[in-house]
Amino acid sequence: MNRRGPGLLGAAARTAVVAGTASAVSGRVQRRQQARFAEDDSEQMAEEQMRQQMQMQAAQQQTAQQQAAPAPADDLIGQLERLAELKKQGILTDAEFEAQKARLLAE
Repeated sequence: MNRRGPGLLGAAARTAVVAGTASAVSGRVQRRQQARFAEDDSEQMAEEQMRQQMQMQAAQQQTAQQQAAPAPADDLIGQLERLAELKKQGILTDAEFEAQKARLLAE
């Protein structure tokens, strides 16, 4: 019998080596992709956190400016209209509205 190649056992060994190498390469590529995706996700999360912090700071600054600024000298009618609007929106109850109205009229 003349042999023309590595034979059945050699072919099986070569196939196992090729399959093992392909599996290792595939695993490495997959790990790299996962690392890149994780890095992208962490960058996006960091950007989102920065955006939220900036929004919170802007809101805090705006609140501080509003509190620091002297209240405009509103006329009595304007204040009563605002109270009526708050009552209409359901922010103030009837009792709260009447109490605030009485306070304004007493001034």
